[in-house]
Amino acid sequence: MSSEHVTKASVMVQIPESQYAVQLIGPDQLVLNTSKKVLGPGPHQVLAKVEVVGLCFSDLKLLKQCADHVRKGPVVEGIDPEILKEIPSYVPDDAPTVPGHETVVRIVAVGPGVDKHKPGERYLVQTDYRWLCTASSNAAFGYNFEGGLQEYVLMDERVITAPDGESMLIPASESLSGSAIALVEPWACVEDAYACKERTTLKAGGQMLIVAETEIQEGRLGNLFKRYGTPAQVTWVSKSPPPMNLPVNVVRARDYEDLNDAAYDDVVYFGSNGTTVEELFAKVAPQGLLNLVLCGDRFSRPVVTAVGRVHYGGIRIIGTTGSDPADAMKSIPKTGEIRHGDKINVVGAGGPMGMMHVIRNVCQGVEGVSVYAGDVDDNRLAALTKVADPLALENGIEYGAYNATVPQDDEEYNYAVLMAPIPELVAKAVRDAAPKGIVNIFAGIPAAVTGKIDLDAYIEKRLYFIGTSGSTLDDMKRMLRKVESGRLDTNVSVAAISDLQGALDGIRAVENRSIAGKIVVYPVCKGLGLVRLEDLGAKLPQVAAKLKDGLWTTEAEKTLLEAYASE
Repeated sequence: MSSEHVTKASVMVQIPESQYAVQLIGPDQLVLNTSKKVLGPGPHQVLAKVEVVGLCFSDLKLLKQCADHVRKGPVVEGIDPEILKEIPSYVPDDAPTVPGHETVVRIVAVGPGVDKHKPGERYLVQTDYRWLCTASSNAAFGYNFEGGLQEYVLMDERVITAPDGESMLIPASESLSGSAIALVEPWACVEDAYACKERTTLKAGGQMLIVAETEIQEGRLGNLFKRYGTPAQVTWVSKSPPPMNLPVNVVRARDYEDLNDAAYDDVVYFGSNGTTVEELFAKVAPQGLLNLVLCGDRFSRPVVTAVGRVHYGGIRIIGTTGSDPADAMKSIPKTGEIRHGDKINVVGAGGPMGMMHVIRNVCQGVEGVSVYAGDVDDNRLAALTKVADPLALENGIEYGAYNATVPQDDEEYNYAVLMAPIPELVAKAVRDAAPKGIVNIFAGIPAAVTGKIDLDAYIEKRLYFIGTSGSTLDDMKRMLRKVESGRLDTNVSVAAISDLQGALDGIRAVENRSIAGKIVVYPVCKGLGLVRLEDLGAKLPQVAAKLKDGLWTTEAEKTLLEAYASE
């Protein structure tokens, strides 16, 4: 970088011309680029030095899907396309990207027109740009915009500033370790899975599709609209005419197959034909609700269900064995929060995110809950129990760990959290669910993936699938306040540290589930490699001496960075 550009960019530190960066160049093709160019900030842009990045299972999903990932597609709404052309870190579709979204950065340079950020400021990065729409999701840092697995990252204020003026860079305390701050992001994703507010009414001003293959009892639709609101319009598909005097505009259609996909906020089906339901999933809009009214009948077979869209599309499924669609609406909880007395089953609990769910629910302060942690790896379960068991005792919560490969007694759970993106686990959770149970599909099953689900049992038990993707800015701020106040130590989930070279092995460790907790990457620590905390004493004894009962600490991070700063 020229000295002239350094002056214009208001640089606080010496910036190299090239850097190390982990790049995804194709499906399952991850490489370390040791000479990626460091680009100075142009107008409205900021250049930040990456302090630390946490590796995430979502990085693995991007690795496998690459251009097919819903957040890797081009931005189609929310920003002038001409602005995107000015941003070299905007890398949609097949363009190589830099993963890594659990990131802490420090601004080192700003371009002309930047008014929200200054050199020297330290930030936690909020990943999701929810107002910048892709075809099926939203833009995100570490996906169609380059992420943090590099030494320096370029961002544009016109991208990272929400329509309400809020920046996606959250000011971070200088007193906290970078790892503790970076891990706020995954903890916030966990929190969002419970704090999310569910739509408990028909969408006001929305589009409704009603498909009736059986007789609708008189007054049922009028009751639904009276109790839960009215849409802007109803599209009616049935051999029978719509009821008279409905308080909404009704348009008749000959066949639902001719209607646009993803066009209806509320879809109500009267009948019990599994094939019809399988086809109706395509008509449900993002964040839409499918209401299945069996009218006393049954599907009598597993129904191919759009389980992937519960997580990525935010769709919801409810139903009733009777004939009143309003009864099905009662199954919708106000939030995804665990409830008094819930028996909670975290499936895949031995992984990094599973550990967070277990710890979160053990420490949430909800009375009478019990938390069970299932995994196929005894070593991972042992590592989890080492952290979770003392917390459970402290909080007066029943906790138990079990190997999922060993047949269990016929247990029923009020709340299941699924940590692996496997549709068969969703089907099993339905079988194992207690009445009025919640099944939280936390793991990101790809949006196009379906699963055969016993919807008869789902409806009879009045179950509810829930799923969220990412976290909101408010979630991040709330969790950061917990860390800053000392109420939450996110470092308890750290299991290994790494440099950028070791991050390649780290992502494979996430894939192989060979490391129980989180892996945090320090780009400045070149030559560190991937090191488990239990092996730290052999490589860096002075850093290992700063661990607390084997757990990562602010002092350990400080000692690590000092060791590499002196090299």
